[in-house]
Amino acid sequence: MRVLLVEDHKPLLRALRQGLEEEGFAVDVAQDGEEADIKARNTAYDVIVLDVMLPKIDGLTLLERWRRDGLKTHVLILTARGSVEDRVKGLDLGADDYLTKPFELEELLARVRALIRRDYQSKDPVIRIHDLEIDTASRTVKRAGQAIALTPREYSLLEFLAYHRGKVATRTMIWEHLYDEQDESTSNVVDVYIRYLRNKIDKGFDPPLILTRWGEGYMLRGED
Repeated sequence: MRVLLVEDHKPLLRALRQGLEEEGFAVDVAQDGEEADIKARNTAYDVIVLDVMLPKIDGLTLLERWRRDGLKTHVLILTARGSVEDRVKGLDLGADDYLTKPFELEELLARVRALIRRDYQSKDPVIRIHDLEIDTASRTVKRAGQAIALTPREYSLLEFLAYHRGKVATRTMIWEHLYDEQDESTSNVVDVYIRYLRNKIDKGFDPPLILTRWGEGYMLRGED
């Protein structure tokens, strides 16, 4: 899943980016409101983590403009301790959630995951497809009760396919959600990771769950 992290305090920006990337998120960053505005309008993010106090354009002004112009991306705002006014105004302007500084990284990650589940209308953190179980909270995977070890990138790809199960995900869709602006991989890396996943998820199990739609993309088998 792809996240835009908007924060002008460089030490916090580095720490949050590292934490999100270690969880398997593709992370783009912006350090002022103008940069954030350009990126938010030109890239399909799953979640935007938005600090309120920013140079050039403040976070609440950005949020107001985005919602006015129809941008539906989930927004988690970061506010200073005790700033009730900012929290209330942010929610009224269309923020989906907020965190008050200082906060623990684990709470931020949990809130981002919850927003992603909301986007796909899934309240249960465990996605079940046939005998496959994906725990989006612990980021663990089992098939037929057997634990399957995945790298962060493999997990992110599987989770993305699971949220779109029964529907074709094109290579472009997968690329845009799994790779950030700093990634220099070539487009065929999607096919490579599909092959890695098949070796772990489908090999030795029946039925195969990862399907190819030639000329279209890939999909995870639905319930039918």
